[in-house]
Amino acid sequence: MTVADGPLEWLALARGTLNRVALHRRDDAWLEAAWADPRSRVLVVEDGQVLVTHEPAPALVFVPPDRAPGGDRWLLGVDDDGTAYFGVPGPLPAVEGAEPAGLRRVGALLADRDSGLLTHLVALEHWHATHRFCPRCGAETEVTAAGHVRVCPKDGSQHFPRVDPAVIMLVTDADDRILLARGPQWPADRRSILAGFVEPGESLEQAVAREVEEEVGLAVRDVRYLGSQPWPLPQSLMLGFTAKADGDVPLRPDPEEILDAAWYTRDELRAAIDAGEIVAPGPLSIAAQLIMRWYGADLPKMPPF
Repeated sequence: MTVADGPLEWLALARGTLNRVALHRRDDAWLEAAWADPRSRVLVVEDGQVLVTHEPAPALVFVPPDRAPGGDRWLLGVDDDGTAYFGVPGPLPAVEGAEPAGLRRVGALLADRDSGLLTHLVALEHWHATHRFCPRCGAETEVTAAGHVRVCPKDGSQHFPRVDPAVIMLVTDADDRILLARGPQWPADRRSILAGFVEPGESLEQAVAREVEEEVGLAVRDVRYLGSQPWPLPQSLMLGFTAKADGDVPLRPDPEEILDAAWYTRDELRAAIDAGEIVAPGPLSIAAQLIMRWYGADLPKMPPF
């Protein structure tokens, strides 16, 4: 059995269904009308958390615009019925039956629309919180374009939400074993596939090859793209690949990046999970989806998120 060709069919944080209506972000009249429309819905975010209900299934809790906290309003999109959705940072309102939850906890459990909304909102909140000042002159910037641009009032420069591309790769050998590794700060039962950020002037395929060589000393070939999903924890875009390693080359983990690394057959991975030596990843991450693609099914003892 080999890793199936074709794109990944399901990624938890890449399921948004709204039209982002970017053309309306600078249309003040449209934005004011949408905010005044009682059909519009607002998702309040505070430190990465929003209100969620769990019955009958996990779902976001929205408030009408007149119940939203004051301050910035970020346009998240419009659905097929013409309902506008906004995000607002501020204290979470009191709603009976609802509780605060973050993207890690519910991102894989929410329906497509809600997962996309929460992913978009968490990314915007982090960007605004960490990019308040102009990198050119240090002046405090102002929010415009319905939350998707910050403008420096001193030098006029525009600043857009930052996204850091990162490659994540499932490496297999000639025997179709999978390479799993553990970072120095990870718990003893945590293993995953290799990943790393793309460097300036580098293609995605070059980044895959460089990261594998740097982290475990392997040369890889046949680098293939399978899918991507945002990872706004805090600001990455994860780009998933497969790659092949030839020969029986000893693994040479970089001690600054990798504590240990090893090859696993499907039977060996299943046995390690059953024995509690490895905790199966939840479906939220693209790493889990790549591993499941290779494994051919859900992993044993897989958590719900």
